[in-house]
Amino acid sequence: MASASLSSQLNKAVRQQYMSLPQGNTCMVTYVWIDGTGEGLRSKTRTLYEEPKTPADVPEWNFDGSSTFQAEGSNSDMYLIPVSMFRDPFSLDPNKLVLCEVLKYNRLPAENNHRNSCKKVMDQVADSHIWFGMEQEYTLFGMDGHPFSWPRNGYPAPQGPYYCGVGANNAFGRDIVECHYKACLYAGVKICGTNAEVMPSQWEFQVGPCEGIDMADHLWIARYLLHRVCEDFGIIASLDPKPMEGNWNGAGCHTNVSTLQMREENGLKYIEQAIEKLSTKHSEHIRAYDPHEGNDNKRRLTGRHETSSIEDFSAGVANRGSSIRIPRQVAQEMKGYFEDRRPSANCDPYCVTMAIAKTCLLSSEGKTTDSNTVIMN
Repeated sequence: MASASLSSQLNKAVRQQYMSLPQGNTCMVTYVWIDGTGEGLRSKTRTLYEEPKTPADVPEWNFDGSSTFQAEGSNSDMYLIPVSMFRDPFSLDPNKLVLCEVLKYNRLPAENNHRNSCKKVMDQVADSHIWFGMEQEYTLFGMDGHPFSWPRNGYPAPQGPYYCGVGANNAFGRDIVECHYKACLYAGVKICGTNAEVMPSQWEFQVGPCEGIDMADHLWIARYLLHRVCEDFGIIASLDPKPMEGNWNGAGCHTNVSTLQMREENGLKYIEQAIEKLSTKHSEHIRAYDPHEGNDNKRRLTGRHETSSIEDFSAGVANRGSSIRIPRQVAQEMKGYFEDRRPSANCDPYCVTMAIAKTCLLSSEGKTTDSNTVIMN
């Protein structure tokens, strides 16, 4: 078995003795933010003397941006602006988790603060009532960098029995998955499901449907909760889009999308219009769908292992090898949603949802010469 962290082996009964102490009228508020990598999460906690009811009740704070890849040491103070609040499943009520935007010393958005621009787009398209559901895949690793429960020397049996699998020989790390699920429900994250994935030690949870900016807010907090739960177990959750080379599935963040028109009768025509627009912006979306402008996804989007090629745009009904999948039930009912299968597991959901909303709802119609050749606008 892969090694666990030493911290996870501390006496949890002793910890619980202190965690169960009353805290009077105080409230512990943990500020959570995205660091300068665009992937990592940071947090720190302060005491308030009244339970906040909304993010507006939580005061702004600051941090040392030179220690989070967000500022130079000579001018390192960054502002934390509370934007979304959740219950804290680790220290329990009345304590809170607060997701924050990061502003620079001049109060302009930090370079990787994509929430600011995403919120502007979502406000523009509010009348469309765009819903998202994102399927977050991840892989469990030990502290030694070896996939959790994989044989110390060699590899597990080939893919086949692990997807939605049951049994000690098929499902590795279910305790983590179930604890994360309950933590999300307690926090108020709109988690809607979970399952074991195709590669052993790989899992997925789904968040949504969420409207507009809420999608990315909830997914970022769900990721924070995943990392915190894994910390307790001494295991690492990796969002690498291709964690193991070879004949193993990668990890994505498939994004399901619908507008009010798509959800109503004969909505399929609006889905098809959206796909047509997406076909004209493929390269732009690839750059937005991982933190390194497509370089992470190059290892995953190969046309194999239930992916499309990163080079080409494609769409199809019930086709998991296409860029965009229309579920079979949607095709039959002529309304519903579509699935963009291109975003990587480590994508920034603000960038993904913003790109989709802009292309589908704010851009002009794409032009094609035929069903196979796409002219970029």
